[in-house]
Amino acid sequence: MAPLHLGSPVNLAAIGFSLLVVYLACQAVYNYFFHPLSKYPGPFLHHISYLPRAHKLMQGRLAFYVADLHKDYGPVVRLSPNEVAFSSPQAWRDIYGHKKVGEPEFPKSDLFYKVFTFLPLAIINAGRDEHALLRRQLSHGFSDRSMKEQEPIIGGYVDLLVQRIRENLEKAPNQPVNMLQWLNWTAFDIIGDLGFGAAGGFGCLEGSSYHPWVKIITDSMRQSAFMQALSSVGLRDAVQWAAKRASAAGQKHRAIIREKVEQRLTLGAPRPDFLEGLIRKKEELGLDLGRLQMNASLIIIAGSDTTSTLLCGTLFFITTNPEVLKKLVHEVRTTFKSDDEITLTSVNQLTYMLAVLNEALREYPPVTIGLPRVAPRGGGVVDGNAVPEGTIVSVFQWAINHDKRFWTDPFKFAPERFLGDERYKNDQLDAMQPFGVGPRNCIGQNLAYAEMRLVLAKLVYNFDMRLADEARGWLDGQMAYTSWVKRDLPIYMTLAAGQ
Repeated sequence: MAPLHLGSPVNLAAIGFSLLVVYLACQAVYNYFFHPLSKYPGPFLHHISYLPRAHKLMQGRLAFYVADLHKDYGPVVRLSPNEVAFSSPQAWRDIYGHKKVGEPEFPKSDLFYKVFTFLPLAIINAGRDEHALLRRQLSHGFSDRSMKEQEPIIGGYVDLLVQRIRENLEKAPNQPVNMLQWLNWTAFDIIGDLGFGAAGGFGCLEGSSYHPWVKIITDSMRQSAFMQALSSVGLRDAVQWAAKRASAAGQKHRAIIREKVEQRLTLGAPRPDFLEGLIRKKEELGLDLGRLQMNASLIIIAGSDTTSTLLCGTLFFITTNPEVLKKLVHEVRTTFKSDDEITLTSVNQLTYMLAVLNEALREYPPVTIGLPRVAPRGGGVVDGNAVPEGTIVSVFQWAINHDKRFWTDPFKFAPERFLGDERYKNDQLDAMQPFGVGPRNCIGQNLAYAEMRLVLAKLVYNFDMRLADEARGWLDGQMAYTSWVKRDLPIYMTLAAGQ
């Protein structure tokens, strides 16, 4: 047998493999012992590799896994060679909050906010100055004045929801109603109308069926998580290449958005919707059709899935906690003498309902994960911990919302913790920030609260509710990427006395 020469393909492959092993070993040693983040606690594999985090993200279990890590390692945990997760109210302020003049902010991480680099930017991933301009224009659609003008639109869809459930009960009086569908349909119709000026929204409630775009959005959340995971392990360029060529759903998504935005542009007359401010100033802001589409897409996703998710969680919790439901029913039905009295404004007086919604936001936050930021040039300090420049940092919502250091009985659904109950006097309410903090917090917070209150008040006023036995384990094993992959939510709905 002839001897192998150094330059033979087999030898070159062996040498290449050996060099790769040596490189990875050296990298692991550096990451574990000498990296600036080596002082922070966390599992060994997380110190040396991005793979464990990526694996949990792709499983839809990252948020819960991080909560377990905080339980084991404390309020500061190293998630990967270049990422640290924090769990404290001060971390919210340090990472996401307003900065003093001249103090740099923690910019958003491109790995999360710019998964697809070939798409135009929107308010969520625009730079600081552009974000401020876009937010200023979008804020008109979320102002108190606009909310008053939007009330008939929102109220009309919520009334249609009640009507459709009544009709459903007439057809099948002894069958549970899948409230996941109905709440999804309501949220998408409302945001479709307010976002695009499309009468009838997406037609979900009218036709008692899903618009095809709803499924596209749901699927895209899981796909986006996979793309983020692959990008984090060094496959970012491959992700971009594949996404450009293989994303039929993404192309369909953008086609629907383009059609809706073009329809909105042809309306001409001013309208109290979210795009009005951007359309008025589109030339001044340099917003072409592509940029308008991306901002519209963001508004639809952020304003629909999050709302329906929280309402689903709320219905699950109140139907599995009879005392809470009893108090809520009493408040709503003694406050209002008729369904007509329940409006976007009048629901603001329902203090117990607000506590119920806040507790649902704590237990079942629509956004479960940490929204990653990057330590600025020169590094930064988070809750007293120095983080070097370029370090990815975040607070995971589900983790901090269930952290024993901030909440008494964190897995107990107790609205009273938001009402000054003595049993929960040590709870740190500022640990929960479902809409974020600082200059990039959720612009639609007030509208979301008003819409959720209106939907919940109408349902509680008109129907008695009982969770179907098969839904008792509704939360068990649910996956969560950016938001939750929700199961059907069957609830027996019967007309309340006098309705």
